[in-house]
Amino acid sequence: MTHQLDARRLLCPLPVIRVQTKVKELAAGDILEVTCTDPGVVHDIPAWCRVHGHEIMNIVQNKMEVIVTIKVK
Repeated sequence: MTHQLDARRLLCPLPVIRVQTKVKELAAGDILEVTCTDPGVVHDIPAWCRVHGHEIMNIVQNKMEVIVTIKVK
């Protein structure tokens, strides 16, 4: 199942904290799409995923937003 998380207008470390909180509600195999405006999430969320064993499926960056897609393990 795919879930959405709006982390726009949040600065580090809040996007990662919101991801951590949301992932606790999800089951293994679920997909979480996180929309952010803080460009730092390109490094922060993948680092958090490595520590906690989740998989980064995709990162899409445009001028205004970053969308990080995570597979919950």
